[in-house]
Amino acid sequence: MSREVLNLRAAAEHVKVDANELKHVAQRGEIPAAQHGGDWWFDHRDLDEWAQRNLLAADGRELGALHDAFVRDLPGSSRGAWRAAPLFRLDSIDMDVHAKTRGGAIRDMADLAIASGLVYDEEGFYRALVEREDAASTAIGHGAAFLHPKYHDPYFFEDTFVAYGRTRRPVFFGAPDGEGTRHFFLVCSTDHEQHLRILARLAVIAHGTDLIERLELAQTPEEALAAIAACEDEIA
Repeated sequence: MSREVLNLRAAAEHVKVDANELKHVAQRGEIPAAQHGGDWWFDHRDLDEWAQRNLLAADGRELGALHDAFVRDLPGSSRGAWRAAPLFRLDSIDMDVHAKTRGGAIRDMADLAIASGLVYDEEGFYRALVEREDAASTAIGHGAAFLHPKYHDPYFFEDTFVAYGRTRRPVFFGAPDGEGTRHFFLVCSTDHEQHLRILARLAVIAHGTDLIERLELAQTPEEALAAIAACEDEIA
């Protein structure tokens, strides 16, 4: 797990926010940071944890700006071609998740990802998902949640992928709109920057298209994946 320390300028660039804004976040105690030698210093792990929460709490113009900044970081030849949809695996899509509770949804989604054979530390991964939800729900409202480990650890996975599960009935998952959650996306990434980019892309798709409505109608993993790809094309 990375324990890299970044100064204010590098930290702000990593999470795509203004340096002064990030300094104010640190001064308010919203993210662990220390002052040394006239600069602010951030642990990479804590920085990513804050960035994940900031992304999922963002909406509208702010979310769009963060998404554009993460995609803009890609090499010129990849920028317009990058898509999240190819990261979904048909064998990691379940249209009939049985979970009825928050804990059951976390366990079922962890098991769905683990069944891919790409998760190295199965119990550590599951505990990291629980820790994330205990600290702050990944539900964004509109019936969707974007699960991920609290602290991004690239060594959890053999390769990057996204799992998707739809529960039989909505589950109370701490969504800000107070509604139940039925559509669970689980981001499994081997790379810090890509992890944040995937979260930003999925959040933009969920907020900016009729993705959830299309997923409600999907009957098979193939139809669900087609809906995700079609909605991503609308915002790309």
